[in-house]
Amino acid sequence: MTPFDAFTAAVRARGPRAAVVLGSGLEAVPHRFTEVASVPFADVPGLAATAIRGHSGAIALGHCVGVPLLVFRGRLHFYEGHSWDRVAAPVRLTAGWGVKTLILTNAAGGIHDRLNPGDLMVLRDHLWLQTPKAVVGQVSNLSRVQDRLETCPTSPYSPRLIERLQAADPGRELLAGVYAAVTGPCYETPAEIRALRAMGADAVGMSTAFEAQTAASLRMEVAAISCITNKAAGLTCGTLNHAEVLANAGRPAERISALLETLLPRVG
Repeated sequence: MTPFDAFTAAVRARGPRAAVVLGSGLEAVPHRFTEVASVPFADVPGLAATAIRGHSGAIALGHCVGVPLLVFRGRLHFYEGHSWDRVAAPVRLTAGWGVKTLILTNAAGGIHDRLNPGDLMVLRDHLWLQTPKAVVGQVSNLSRVQDRLETCPTSPYSPRLIERLQAADPGRELLAGVYAAVTGPCYETPAEIRALRAMGADAVGMSTAFEAQTAASLRMEVAAISCITNKAAGLTCGTLNHAEVLANAGRPAERISALLETLLPRVG
């Protein structure tokens, strides 16, 4: 039995109700998660090891506040050279295991005036600007694209989960905003940020949107939270770098954990 086969058997035995994908610098979330089994991405058919700092690249099975849970410690990005099929493979794998709820997290640059490093934003919609024409050439089955066109809702993010996340954070404003998903890996120019703001974006990053669209097409209920690690390009005098992203991602970790731990008993 391979490590993946053993892990799959453990997943089927425990029946996780939700899966959480952790973005850059968020691997300690949720704090009350107890792991019982794990498998590296590299041992999972269709996945690959990740080369990005802050993403250890493993799937963990365990429980949090009494809820059976899968935790993806990192993700695969299109800008790493992966196909869109591979980027979405963790979502399809999770749906195949019978998980009904997907919670995505990411590190993002703040565009909205009220978003500063250490703040959180729950996604209510996104702008997918990650070279969408590339999908047609890279997905292994063109009918899958047609399926997405026919089954995706107007927005993949669940209004019910948005409302519950906001209710789980009493006394603090949890902005529900629009996430701009760009290709990367370079950070945006100030001119690009001005254009994204004009398009209605509140935050910007390099992930999440395609995962959310894939999950919605598979009839999963989706929520996503952006951890604001920096002001977007041109909104401060400084330059952007990944070390700052990782340093600031940990600032709201306690708050993200509390949100997830309040939400999880109410999923499914």
